[in-house]
This record gives sequence, C-alpha cells and structure tokens, in this order.
Amino acid sequence: MIRTTIAACMCLLTLVCGRALAAEKPARPNIILCMADDQGWGDVGYNGHPVLKTPNLDEMAGAGLRFDRFYAAAPVCSPTRGSVMTGRHPNRFGCFTWGYPLRPQEITIAQSLKTAGYVTGHFGKWHLCSIQKTSPVNPGACGFDKWLSAPNFFDNDPILSREGIAVQFKGESSMVTMDAALEFIRDCAGKPEPFLAVVWFGSPHLPHEASKEDFALYDGHEDELRHYYGEISGIDRAMGKLRKELRTLGIHENTLVWYCSDNGGIKGPSVTGGRGHKGQIYEGGLRVPAVIEWPARITKPARTDVPAGTVDIYPTLLEIVGTRPPTPRPLDGIGLVSLLDGNVKTRPKPLGFWHYPVPGNRTPSKQVMSALLDAQAKGDEIGDKTMLFADAGKIKRQYPTDRFEGHSAWLDWPWKLHRIESDDGAVRMELYDLAADPQESNDESARQPDRTKSMRADLDRWLESVTASLNGMDY
Repeated sequence: MIRTTIAACMCLLTLVCGRALAAEKPARPNIILCMADDQGWGDVGYNGHPVLKTPNLDEMAGAGLRFDRFYAAAPVCSPTRGSVMTGRHPNRFGCFTWGYPLRPQEITIAQSLKTAGYVTGHFGKWHLCSIQKTSPVNPGACGFDKWLSAPNFFDNDPILSREGIAVQFKGESSMVTMDAALEFIRDCAGKPEPFLAVVWFGSPHLPHEASKEDFALYDGHEDELRHYYGEISGIDRAMGKLRKELRTLGIHENTLVWYCSDNGGIKGPSVTGGRGHKGQIYEGGLRVPAVIEWPARITKPARTDVPAGTVDIYPTLLEIVGTRPPTPRPLDGIGLVSLLDGNVKTRPKPLGFWHYPVPGNRTPSKQVMSALLDAQAKGDEIGDKTMLFADAGKIKRQYPTDRFEGHSAWLDWPWKLHRIESDDGAVRMELYDLAADPQESNDESARQPDRTKSMRADLDRWLESVTASLNGMDY
C-alpha cells in the first residue's frame, strides 16, 4: 500500500488556465521565490482589501498568473518553508511546527538546481533552524552558495547572518532583505549560469513595526492596524524595487518570480481566506495569496481557481528546468507547468494536510543574533552550540502507523475532509463542499457517508505514507 502511495506521489500535474504563450519555450529562467510571513489571503489590494495599498503586488497579479486557491502546506511557518525546499509534506521529515529543522538527508530545491547549473542564494527568514557556521541545516548546508539569513522573523534594523557571520543592518526589514537579494542578482545578471534567489521576508509577523514611511500611508486608522498594514506595504515596496531592477538589468522577461505567504493570516487584523486563521487546518489557516510573473512564458494576465500549494513549487521548478532530484523521494507536490499550457481543468491529485500536536521551538531572531554578534566580537565564531541543531538528521523515535494524532485534512476539490484525532484516540470526521460552503460551516459527513468513507480511506493511506517517511523509510 505504501509503495502504491509513493508511486502516486511522484506523478506530475496537468492543469488548465487559458492564456497566450510565447511561440517557443524560453531557455531555463532565473528563479526568484518570495514569501511573506503571516500574510492572509485577503491582505492584498487585488483580493479586494478595502484599505491596504499594494500597488506592486497588484501589478504582478494583473500581469502574471494569479492563484485564487493557493495553499500553504501547513498553518505555521517552518513546515511550509520546508515544503518549498523539498516538495514534500513537512511531517515526512519531522518538521511538525515552528522552530523545527529540515533533516540533512532531504534534497532541497537549491541542491537540485545546483546540479542543473544554477547559482543559488537565500535572503531573509530561514526558520529551518540554524544560521551558524558548521550547522548541518544552515542555508549553506542546504545548497545555497550565498546567504544572508535570520533564524526566524525579524524587524527593522536587524542583525542577520552572512554565511555564519553576524552583521548589523539599518533599515526597514523587507527592504534590507531585498537589497541583499538584489546585490546577489546584479552579480549574477549577464553571466551564463541562471540563478535561484529565495527571498523570505520577516513581515508582517508580530510584533508589527512599520517604517515611518509605510505607517504614514494609513493615517486615520488605529496604530496597531497602521503598523500591520505598513509592514505589508513595506513588502510591496520591496517587490516593486525587485521588479524595477529586473527590468533595468534587462533580465525580467525570462525571470520567474513566485510570490506567496507561508500560512494564513493571524486572528484580528488579517483578512483570511475562509474559516479560521494561522495555526488551523481550516481554510483561513492555509489559503494564501500567490502570483507567478514570468513574461517570457506568461505573456498575458490570467487567473486560476485550480487548487495548488507550496508543495508544488519544487516539482514545478524541476519540470521547468528539465532535471530530477539526484535521489528520488516521494513528493506530495506536483508540477504546475501544464497550468501555463492550458491542458485540463482540474487538479488530478488531492492535497493533504496534517498538523501534528507538538509545541514549537523558540528561535527568537533578535536574541539569537544579538548573542551571536556578541560571541563573535569575543572571538567565538559559533556561539551557542545548542542552536546548531547538530542532531537534526537523527531519527529518534518511530511513530505508529495506525494512529495519526492531531488535525489532518484531504482536499479533493471541491470536497475537503477533516480528520481530527484526540489524545485518547477518538476520531471525528468533518466534510465540507468548498464550492458551496467556502466558510466550512455545514458539515456534510453524516449526509455523505459513502464520500466520507472513500475520502477517509485515501487520507489514511496518505497519512500512512507520510508516517513511513517520518520513520526513515525514504533514506
């Protein structure tokens, strides 16, 4: 059964969204993956927010491919980032929640693209644990040639790790991140090798701290909202600077820019994409804004309501580049290239979610980076060795294959089945028709017993496969 599921996990997606294409497929593109931290689905102008000013993201959505149903792999940050790196559900490698690492055994998108000749860089929030030298899970160990990274979210005037060396910066956090990425991009522009730049902002994560410029945009609102909105406008300004620089460098036509958020919005100031918020498997915790801009391939604006997610980024990029991972592993994502070509109208493979009930690990950037800066000033290059996560590759326990604790879900559009297992092993099922009930308010499980049974069987098979990976079967 597990082998069958693994084989199914490796399939590639063919999707539809009518659009005009370039007459010939472009050469391997430069790739820029941008990600916000806690930005809700509705926290952009193009999704109808009545207050937020996001003109650059709105232009991207109006020029490229806009996803109306794009899902983070998890309702919190670290796991979703792990899904981008691997194309796998993060529970497969034990990244259950925030502050958990990748396993060094995983094959990241940076490592796979390096084998295809790409130069790679990471800039901004890492949150897959260590940003110290010698760590097996720092960005360099995960395949990035250049990196300027933070262990978690960060605010204005941050201390960041330049390949293990703590450096104090001044400026608005998103612009500091983008300026570092642009330094890398300028160095790569004009060279024969294409590049991968991963640009992960630390905003709009709490505590909200907008720059004076962005705070001033929202006069008349409460200060809490002004700071929240201002942080998103800071991201938008940074994205505008990126788009302008790509055009100045003459490389924008064949540069793929993919923007999304790492989970649904927070309760309170955010406009989420449905029921619930960050930390929950309901739509509000998973559905996020997402846009791809790639003028050489997406020549006219388009939008799609076919479900897709962060697990699809890895296989899509490999499909575009025409390469494969050095060692095949079961993937939960599927390639979205056919979404650019207009072949079919539905996603052929469901999306699975599983929020495992464990506490997060604190990795506060300000404290961690201040301590590292002080340690290095005294001649200690590594600092706190407990932050190296030196044992990240150890598989310390075996998880049961007949119990799947926590809240999982199976999205087979338009139906979404929830499986909620309590500490005593009791399981409750909820079934929603998202097309008719986007707020997940009318449980159909009792009225649809056959569908519930069939979808539960599929979900249980997937959970079994994920647990097999978690227990080390893939290595």
